[in-house]
Amino acid sequence: MEQRYHPELIEPKWQAYWKEKQVFKVIEDPSKEKYYLLEMFPYPSGKIHIGHVRNYTIGDVVVRYKRMKGFNVLHPMGWDAFGMPAENAAIDNNTHPASWTYDNISAMREQLKKMGFSYDWDREIATCHPEYYKWEQWLFLKMLEKKMAYRKESYVNWCEKCQTVLANEQVEQDKCWRCSQTVQQKKLWQWFFKITDYAQDLLVHCDKLPGWPDKVTVMQKNWIGRSVGSELKFKIYGQDNDIEVFTTRPDTIFGATFMCLAPEHPLVETLSKGTKNQDEVAAFVQKVSSQERSAAGLEKYEKEGVFTGAFCINPATGEKIPVYTANFVLMGYGTGAIMSVPAGDQRDFDFARKYGLEIRVVVQPKGEIFDGNTMEQAYTGEGLLVNSGEFNGLDSKKAVDSITDWLEKKGRGKKAVSYRLRDWGISRQRYWGAPIPVIHCPDCGIVPVPEADLPIRLPEDANLLEKGGSPLPTLDAFARAMCPKCGRMDAKRDTDTMDTFVESSWYYLRYCSPRYEDGIFDPKAVEYWAPVDQYIGGVEHAVLHLLYSRYFMRVLHSFGMIDFKEPFTRLLTQGMVCKETMTCPDHGFLFPEEAMKDDKGNLVCTRCNNDVAVGRVIKMSKSKKNVVDPNELLEKYGADVTRLFCLFAAPPERDLEWSEDGVEGSHRFVNRVWRLALECVEKIENIKPYTGAASDLVSEQAKALYIKANQTIQKVTDDIDKSFHFNTAISAVMELVNALYAFDIDATATDLELKKVILFSLENILLLLSPILPHFCEELFENMGKQGSILDQSWPEYRKDSLKTDEILVVVQVNGKLRSKFTIGADTTESVIKEKAFADDKIKKYMGDKDPKKVIIIKKKQTLINIVI
Repeated sequence: MEQRYHPELIEPKWQAYWKEKQVFKVIEDPSKEKYYLLEMFPYPSGKIHIGHVRNYTIGDVVVRYKRMKGFNVLHPMGWDAFGMPAENAAIDNNTHPASWTYDNISAMREQLKKMGFSYDWDREIATCHPEYYKWEQWLFLKMLEKKMAYRKESYVNWCEKCQTVLANEQVEQDKCWRCSQTVQQKKLWQWFFKITDYAQDLLVHCDKLPGWPDKVTVMQKNWIGRSVGSELKFKIYGQDNDIEVFTTRPDTIFGATFMCLAPEHPLVETLSKGTKNQDEVAAFVQKVSSQERSAAGLEKYEKEGVFTGAFCINPATGEKIPVYTANFVLMGYGTGAIMSVPAGDQRDFDFARKYGLEIRVVVQPKGEIFDGNTMEQAYTGEGLLVNSGEFNGLDSKKAVDSITDWLEKKGRGKKAVSYRLRDWGISRQRYWGAPIPVIHCPDCGIVPVPEADLPIRLPEDANLLEKGGSPLPTLDAFARAMCPKCGRMDAKRDTDTMDTFVESSWYYLRYCSPRYEDGIFDPKAVEYWAPVDQYIGGVEHAVLHLLYSRYFMRVLHSFGMIDFKEPFTRLLTQGMVCKETMTCPDHGFLFPEEAMKDDKGNLVCTRCNNDVAVGRVIKMSKSKKNVVDPNELLEKYGADVTRLFCLFAAPPERDLEWSEDGVEGSHRFVNRVWRLALECVEKIENIKPYTGAASDLVSEQAKALYIKANQTIQKVTDDIDKSFHFNTAISAVMELVNALYAFDIDATATDLELKKVILFSLENILLLLSPILPHFCEELFENMGKQGSILDQSWPEYRKDSLKTDEILVVVQVNGKLRSKFTIGADTTESVIKEKAFADDKIKKYMGDKDPKKVIIIKKKQTLINIVI
């Protein structure tokens, strides 16, 4: 054997072996307990980054561990290939999305294989394949049939750069989640999924996900946003229509002196039409459409509005009150209309003062009297009702129900629950996506495509329009269609495509039977494998992919296709990979290889020799250039060292700070184990490892090592099984390796018992490390004369009777300072421990001729003696 580990030779060897033997291929086996682990699949950007490596390494370790524990493990991989990310990247690189995507899939597949990940590649899927999105279109038709999908004209979030609509969940701080351009409001016809039908069920089950991080379930609860209140109706003056509002303070309705509508509210245009205010209202709506439209974004703008020219009737007072459209009202909250009570809401108060509207006090604290004309700010607390008719003097808290009941009898209100969650807009005005399977007929309206015609294929030879616009509306071969209902030849196919999150909301079920042709999935395969036992991915998907996936399972459950509602039993959200930034005054941010140390040890730019400033440690980012190329790591260190560092540097849920020294340390450890194994293979022959009880060992050295080995097995098993704390598991193995290095194997030639324990320890080190360093351990396992793959071995079991040592450590202090240590029998009496401490040469030296004033003995896991002189 070579004296050091050569990954460039060994890793390809074992990857070829695994492929030839189909080691990772899996089928349903009812005789075995299943375990389905899945990492969030990547979009094919062209290269895997170090975040991918960490994510997939975490999953791969658990998969290999579970396999060795006897589970039938499903571990698939595929590609989130449709959508704006792939399309924008293709545009930036002046190529076609299809060729860009397929080329990148090929490149990334090879990168993943070089990492040694244990994927069943026979189950690989790509969401851009017609064989995949056919079933997505099929599901859309089923949802349309059940009225779970619908089309309406509405104001939507529009990204001008991406030339498409965004769902609310895809708008982050009023910016596009992909390109960070400020989002505008635009009125379009859109398709929606009725996720709000399941708002309460999604909310309730957030508390029934014990395997999920609290931070994720809290984010989902906040996004769903349940509020209990009242739904009130204000009759539009001169019409038979109503303006509906949702409020949590119906007790203040007598103080509603005007109404405010969100600029996107459909009634704004209707009410202002034909009035002298029409042009002013239209200009205001256009102005607001370019502003940030979120709760946080509103704080940047002065509160302003425009009178629509219409009035409505306050159902409590019977008064005619003006209807405004105002920039501080959001369509995404409640009904998009608010009854404005300026005495009880600060935004309404500021608005009323600005436009000279009445401020009427209706709630004030007991013993105080407010005057709307002189108030300096709104009073938002509780109190007693005034100026509220028959409810005067009533406690405001009790008045909530009393006034709602009173309005309900008048047909003007009722108790209600409102959700922040809005229906999921899935239409995208982009090319690279799954076509929506409907046809628009001049006579028949919206007509579903017959199932027999699925899939409606995306023409992959179409060229993108300027600014990335979709060519689908301009392609007669695609857009023109015959109406399936009446046969008209001038019908039009829907030219929008589905949001890419539709593809990722059910892909994990397709993995169960990826080549199944008779349905969206094989029911028997899904019954065996699903739901996913362990899902791994970023917390940034908490209210996007994770929420949508939960919704899709409820849809399929309502169709009777599955018997579960939650797609992922356990969820791990791994931390980010971080690195310091480096900047040059002339060249800005630098890649790591663009900075090097000069003769004086100073960091300088390789392009201009200017001093380089090292910034703070932040998330790796292409824009900040603080990235590490996994390919370079593979070439220099190999896959196993890279895997080891990613696992050892931090627990998986914490951020990992990249360190070249840390990678070097992992490299040294791997070679340290290599040399240890090499020496043992050469010098320990023709014996079997010891597997009995520690108490049967005669040699004290052998007994101590054997106990240490069993403790290590227990520690590593618990750390992987219970908490995924691979860093502490690795640390435990390192301690055992250190313990083995304490022995001179040549000197143990006559101690057969110790040699057997050394062999036991080494074999278990390889078994424990095999999920982490799979190629490395396979090679050493083979060189120890073992047959087959180490993956086919059972996970080591520790002996409960060999976990505790019969000795304890005694730490001796003199006047509180550590002066000596020794071990002694666990059952030794305090008097004997004290006697041995005073006899210790080091303690004698520090005590001299002085007599002890006090001796304190504390017994815990170790014994502490403090001698006070």
